[in-house]
Amino acid sequence: MSPARKEEILEIDGHDVRVSSPDKVVFPDPGLTKLDVVRYYLAVAEGALRGAGGRPMVLKRFVKGIDQEAFFQKRVPENHPDFIDTAVLQYARGTSAEEAVIRDAAGLAWVVNLGCLDLNPHPIRAEDLDHPDELRIDLDPMPGVDWSQLVDVAMVAREVLDDVGLVGWPKTSGSRGLHILVRIAPSWDYKQLRLAAETLAREVENRAPGLATARWWKEERGESVFVDFNQNAKDRTVASAYSIRPLPDARVSTPMDWDEVAVRRPEEFTVTTVLERFAAIGDPHRGIDDAVGSLEGLLALATELGPAEKPPRAGGADGRRQSTMPLIEIARTKTKPEALEALEEWKAKHPAVVSQLHPADVLVDGMRGSSSLWYRVRVNLQHVADGERPPQEELIADYDPWAGKVWPGAAPG
Repeated sequence: MSPARKEEILEIDGHDVRVSSPDKVVFPDPGLTKLDVVRYYLAVAEGALRGAGGRPMVLKRFVKGIDQEAFFQKRVPENHPDFIDTAVLQYARGTSAEEAVIRDAAGLAWVVNLGCLDLNPHPIRAEDLDHPDELRIDLDPMPGVDWSQLVDVAMVAREVLDDVGLVGWPKTSGSRGLHILVRIAPSWDYKQLRLAAETLAREVENRAPGLATARWWKEERGESVFVDFNQNAKDRTVASAYSIRPLPDARVSTPMDWDEVAVRRPEEFTVTTVLERFAAIGDPHRGIDDAVGSLEGLLALATELGPAEKPPRAGGADGRRQSTMPLIEIARTKTKPEALEALEEWKAKHPAVVSQLHPADVLVDGMRGSSSLWYRVRVNLQHVADGERPPQEELIADYDPWAGKVWPGAAPG
């Protein structure tokens, strides 16, 4: 076995970038080394810089490996190279820090060498630190929520954006969730951005009762998708496009076209598969900077909806609520009579289960689609004995409320 190399010097964009311990294994399962991670980011640099380039960035460093906690470094290292720009951010707590701003592939390689796997930029440009140019919609599924429910909520969020004249660009979070990015003109401050995001979350909850929630308290979210508007508060960052997440399979936060959202799954997108995908199709978000919108529609909706519930005075430290509600989905239909008919068909197949259900265990929810309501039928098996609970089966009816809709901002067919 040859000895491990202490460093490798890469020439990138006319700059020499040092990669220390290039043979260090970062992801044991797929066998990816530190140099492999650097080369991944160089290969997808166009897309990664579209998401993180030119923005102040918090450095999330995994210096002890992916199975150990990362540490967040706001202040750029004093000995940073001259191709790394900086910007001084004033934080809500009254402190400040000079953060790194990368603008090219050499900058990507440099932050990876520091131990960064995912990129965590602020929603602002270094040239204007007070006016965000990106609204970030973070769809966070609670335990027990499947991808199909997340898709439904994403489509409702897209519908709300459409109604207020905005275009959303979806990507996997790199874990279980989904992000929708919205470019906006840098004409509003953080307070207005957060209000717009909270308003969108409330409207999604209004249109998708039982499926989505904008509630602060984890214990009130139940089996739902949390539309996390808090990610738009000042000082908050999220993993940007093409970020590698610290999961054993080297999963990637991957931009998608809207027609992929329902049929792809987060686990499909890893360093290996995204390299192949990027080489084949490029970046699905290549048009995002040409779709700049206004927050005026959401801020007007905020006035219509009235004040939201007050946030908690202090957050808990016990993590996410572990829901125990065993939900199964029965049908999706265009009309309520069809929904009730599908429910009766399911009941006829499971008479022993029906006898154990409580009235509130049967959920027939009216959902707002493009121009009318559609219906989703679910059953909560919480009162059914464990050994008698039927599994999730093929839907009795599977109506697609978005079939045939033409979306503004969609790429030409």
